[in-house]
Amino acid sequence: MLNQFLRVLSTLCLCAGGWVALLAHGTVDLENDVEVAAPQFFRITVVDAQTQRGVPLVQLRLVDGTTYYTDSAGVVAFYEPGLMGTETFFHFESHGYEYPADYFGYHGLKLTPTEGGAAIVQLPRINIAERLYRITGAGIYRDSRLLGDAAPIAKPFINGLVAGQDSALATIFHNKLFWIWGDTSRPAYPLGNFKASGATSELPGNGGLDPSAGIDLSYWVDANGFSREMAPVAGSGVVWLGGLQTAPDPGGVDRLFAYFMRLAGLGSPLEQGLVLWNETTEIFEKVSNLPLDETLHPHGSAPFKHVDGGVEFLYFANPLPNMRVPAQLALMDQPDRFEGFTPLVAGTRYSVGATQLERDPLSGKLVWGWKANTPPLTHAQQEQLITAGAMTLLESPYRLKDYDTGSSLIEHNGTVAWNDYRQKWIMIFGVSFRPESMLGEIYIAESSNIEGPWIHARKIVTHDDYSFYNVAQRSFFDQAGGRIIYFEGTYTMMFSGSEIPTPRYNYNQIMYRLDLSNPALSQP
Repeated sequence: MLNQFLRVLSTLCLCAGGWVALLAHGTVDLENDVEVAAPQFFRITVVDAQTQRGVPLVQLRLVDGTTYYTDSAGVVAFYEPGLMGTETFFHFESHGYEYPADYFGYHGLKLTPTEGGAAIVQLPRINIAERLYRITGAGIYRDSRLLGDAAPIAKPFINGLVAGQDSALATIFHNKLFWIWGDTSRPAYPLGNFKASGATSELPGNGGLDPSAGIDLSYWVDANGFSREMAPVAGSGVVWLGGLQTAPDPGGVDRLFAYFMRLAGLGSPLEQGLVLWNETTEIFEKVSNLPLDETLHPHGSAPFKHVDGGVEFLYFANPLPNMRVPAQLALMDQPDRFEGFTPLVAGTRYSVGATQLERDPLSGKLVWGWKANTPPLTHAQQEQLITAGAMTLLESPYRLKDYDTGSSLIEHNGTVAWNDYRQKWIMIFGVSFRPESMLGEIYIAESSNIEGPWIHARKIVTHDDYSFYNVAQRSFFDQAGGRIIYFEGTYTMMFSGSEIPTPRYNYNQIMYRLDLSNPALSQP
């Protein structure tokens, strides 16, 4: 007994890390002082009942509350010493998916886990869109790799030491995809990078993965290997970027730019303006400032280009595509050159009252149009004008409502892109203050014109008291002539009713796929 105690004490003193490693590998049975074989996991694969593809972000919960989550392949590597070979009940829960309830209302089934065994569970989908994989964060294919499976991405465990990332921007630059994220967390400490992170990836067909499989990201990193600051604007606080796009400079060279805002934490803005990508230093450098109350500037997570009247414009949708500027770099910090699609008298700024609205003197109808140096109405401003009796809802091209329930929608962030398959403009957007979640309900709407009307919307993704915001369609991933589209968003417990973050998935980007030929998307 003394010798055994000394051996244990000696091991502990040698290295705590080594001691943990011995336990983790399961090579020593301390009670019986014998070596034992490493355990073999029981494979549980949860697949979409419609597509038979693995479903990420499915919670498996035991009767005692122990929880597991499927990785991006829909896999859980299960091993519980006391339960192997024992009939065990698993609850299955996942946003937008629902396992059928049994007689007592439990959504799950019994499995008998065995070492080296496997089970496949069919999970019916409620969402119209299909959840594909997690783009960022640690352990994307953790369980699959523990079981010896190959992963579609090069770094399935962790990339750029990124634990979580907020709000993705992406555009094509130099024939690659250029990615920017907001606040980025790391395993080493609760505080991470708060001045933008960045990476590139290859385009599909040019060395990049099929978007249904994943995205191989090449991060810019610091000396420690952690995703480094891409917008080190001088001064305290955090720096958020938006409106990432390219435009030609006076010499005709396409330059990459973005709008920036420097804030005191999540509080008051301290500074805003324009930053320009320096290809030598590989950082965004501040080139100009804008007044803090100025709203006419680049914004959004996926600005797009479109020619109107022989002029190429950059449109900024967030989600309504109601602001634009000629696609010239020199104009990006010139508010008087921006145009809002608005009923306001040209050149005016908003305050409640009918005197600012432009009406045709003969018909009395509101005159909506692209007007220089005139901001578009926000949802709240339009509601104020309607309440004041200055206009009616039917006079607006922006009156989004849920197609199934008829209820009005308060649009949050989103994007607009032309779709060849539908031959229409497609808006993918989130809404605020729905019964299911405050910021987790995602809709699709379409219009023949950029200017609208934007009216009918179908819900395509739902969340149970969890947030999924700053959703963005990635039109550069469109497939089958635009019939298959892809979109992503930030999955986080922030601004939700949840008090417990989802392990590994929380505060990260998740990719969805949508088939626009689905009959459930039919609209008037």
